[in-house]
Amino acid sequence: MTEALPAILLIEDDPALRRSLAQWLFLNELSVVEAPDGSEALRILRSRSVDLVISDVRMPGMSGLDLLPILKKNWPDLPVIMLSGHGDVPMAVAAIQAGAFNFLTKPYVPEQLIGTVQNALEQAGLRKRLLSLEQANTTRAKLERMLLGTDQATTRLKAAIEQLAGYPVDVLIKGETGAGKEVVARLLHDCSPRRLEPYVAINCAALPLDIVESELFGHETGAFTGASGTRIGKFEFANGGTIFLDEIESMPLGIQAKLLRVLQERKITRLGSNKEIPIDVRVLSATKEDLRDRVSQGHFREDLYYRLVAAEIGIPPLRDRGHDAVLLFEHFTQSMTQRLDRGFRPLAPEEMRFILGYTWPGNVRQLKLLAERRALGLDWQPEAGERAVASVDGASLSELVDQFELKVIEQALNAADGKVSLAAERLQVPHRTFNEKLKRLSTKQKD
Repeated sequence: MTEALPAILLIEDDPALRRSLAQWLFLNELSVVEAPDGSEALRILRSRSVDLVISDVRMPGMSGLDLLPILKKNWPDLPVIMLSGHGDVPMAVAAIQAGAFNFLTKPYVPEQLIGTVQNALEQAGLRKRLLSLEQANTTRAKLERMLLGTDQATTRLKAAIEQLAGYPVDVLIKGETGAGKEVVARLLHDCSPRRLEPYVAINCAALPLDIVESELFGHETGAFTGASGTRIGKFEFANGGTIFLDEIESMPLGIQAKLLRVLQERKITRLGSNKEIPIDVRVLSATKEDLRDRVSQGHFREDLYYRLVAAEIGIPPLRDRGHDAVLLFEHFTQSMTQRLDRGFRPLAPEEMRFILGYTWPGNVRQLKLLAERRALGLDWQPEAGERAVASVDGASLSELVDQFELKVIEQALNAADGKVSLAAERLQVPHRTFNEKLKRLSTKQKD
């Protein structure tokens, strides 16, 4: 594949001189875009990228010295070479102080001009490579810090995040309960060019059905009873940044249609308004279920599924991450002992064997809870009955996970004296999700 020639934006109001200079640059294997004045140059820069600018100083309207600070403010890494037939020392000093790479006088010496251009391009290229390397190192350091583990499955996950973080594509994150879907979403944002813009996380299962549209897209005054003022929705608030839709499978079908339109057009309409508001958001979504199954069951729109899955990341369950379970357990135990100002007690061989042999149906979230219980000096290994569940022959993995979840829910209800809201709060799950799980799992158990 042929490498693209460096692109030079040449700004010169004299047509004959501009053509002559453009031809000389082209003969030296440089691509040239011509502009007769500063206004046209700015229009070109807003529509395409260039590697270097050569600008005359004295031009009608906007002079080169007037244009220079605009260029350095909006394109700070773009090298600018100034040319003038009226050059003097004060003008040259002013240009250099304003950020010009160099100041040359006309008539220019062809070899000197080309040498200056080549030098500027080399320095700009070096700065780009150094910046890219620094960003890559920062991203890898963040991944190593936030996503602990050395197993091959974990390494592949880190590579997928690093690869997708820089691209402006929507991503569907798949993983079991407690596997770390929100951690992955946050890393995709924090390692992206949008990292300084808003990150807005929404649990679709926790959105009240009667105000879900208002929460997502906002509303105008009087749009419904109680709408006493204008409200900016989550999508509008996330403009320029990232929005994370967790448990996307729980979104009501009626709202799915409106979400699809927002994803297609990148515009939202507040409830009670006809005005379309353009938005620039990257949409990350997460699910613990197979959305294709939800589509076949009629619970999820097929067109929305294909819109969400521009790219896909699958999070491996903890049981498939080798010795990472031990590493994570020790990390969470040490973190808790440091908070409690207590000494760390290394894992005994039998404890390591248990950690490596357990199926971890609650994944990292469950492991963290048990590691913290151990740091507190409490019983932390699941009861013998629960361990037996994990080794039942003939039961599928999903059946074993369902059994474990039902047992945890029942224990939480007993500890909360049957108060559903309190049990849901202690398990850190939305009230609606808790009820849906209890109903579904109880029905399965009876069957």
